[in-house]
Amino acid sequence: MKTILSTALTALVLAATAAGAQEVPKSPEVASTGKLTIANTLEYAPFEFIDEQGAQVGVNIELAAAVAKLMGAELEVSRMPFPSMIPGLAADRFRIAWETFSPTEERLAQVDFVMFLKSGLVVSTTPDKKDSFTGDTPLCGKRIGVIGGTVSDFLIDKLVTDCADKGQPVLDKKVFLEGKDVIQAALSDRIDGRMDDATASGYFEVTSGGQMVVLPGLYDEAPLGIAVKKGDADTAKMLEAGLNALIADGSYKAIMDKYGLGSAMIDKAFIVDSLDDVK
Repeated sequence: MKTILSTALTALVLAATAAGAQEVPKSPEVASTGKLTIANTLEYAPFEFIDEQGAQVGVNIELAAAVAKLMGAELEVSRMPFPSMIPGLAADRFRIAWETFSPTEERLAQVDFVMFLKSGLVVSTTPDKKDSFTGDTPLCGKRIGVIGGTVSDFLIDKLVTDCADKGQPVLDKKVFLEGKDVIQAALSDRIDGRMDDATASGYFEVTSGGQMVVLPGLYDEAPLGIAVKKGDADTAKMLEAGLNALIADGSYKAIMDKYGLGSAMIDKAFIVDSLDDVK
């Protein structure tokens, strides 16, 4: 009986795996080569980097590897500088630039995007202060640190005004020269929290062992995506289907959470070929 149950379970797993692979349509290139080839910098943690053992890791690399596995394909990473990627796609040197591109009118003249996460700003604080950020205006009455001249610096000014307009306690903005200065100020109780890029903040939470934790809420939200050559619908649909399969089976969340990027997750991958498609 145990043998029968084991055999049946194995058959179900194999069938599910095969079904998952069939759900992802292969582009002509993947179908002919058996490889999912992507361009990537391998230089920007937590998205892509070389670890201490010399392995290629990071959110982008691991998501790409998971999509390749669904199709029964081998992942091949072609390392190149970020500025060369969109020109390379336009010149047919490769099919996929798996990075975190923001959609702009200029870029969309040459490429299409498959959106798979979102950028934005978050506030992080020390664990002992986490529960003090409550309500619809959690930053009012707090001392919030930012790096001077960044998007956070300008956004906080708007939130300072919002607190005043709503009759809430003053949001006290503190400006610092570098990110490490903001973190040190938070750890030494000179500020209550810091506002910074969601990816940088989430990754610091993971790598610091939770010295600071990211609060719920994403400010100045915008989607980010993988670039493919303009009009390459086969490749775009393959990536969209593959990513949505990972979202459905929980693999996407596991990879994003591994690097502290839970706040950057989206519910569904989607293709963008014009600014009108940006959600």
